[in-house]
Amino acid sequence: QVQLVESGGGLVQAGDSLRLSCAASGRTVSSSAMGWWRQVPGKEREFVAAVSYTGESTHYDDSVQGRFTIARDNAKNTVYLQMNSLTPADTAVYYCVADADFIVVVTTGGSWGQGTQVTVSS
Repeated sequence: QVQLVESGGGLVQAGDSLRLSCAASGRTVSSSAMGWWRQVPGKEREFVAAVSYTGESTHYDDSVQGRFTIARDNAKNTVYLQMNSLTPADTAVYYCVADADFIVVVTTGGSWGQGTQVTVSS
């Protein structure tokens, strides 16, 4: 089982950048694919980005492609989400996810953190 703790959320203006971090712990973290999902109140959670356990493979939702970058530092057991050119549509609670299977991270998430709020004002 992997434990995930997100940080870095906050209130920013449209066009600003923000970097989220997710500290992972647990015996399987070194072999887990990791990713980010987000949820707006009243809507279902949606996939944002994923990275393989080696960091070599990444995948993004079309809505963030070119603006967001996911990366991981396995020495620190941490995954990051660099978010640039933020818009109000990016406002959501962002969740860190992890699973041994990259496809699971992309399609259903896996293990979940508690989430961190990102609010983008216009």
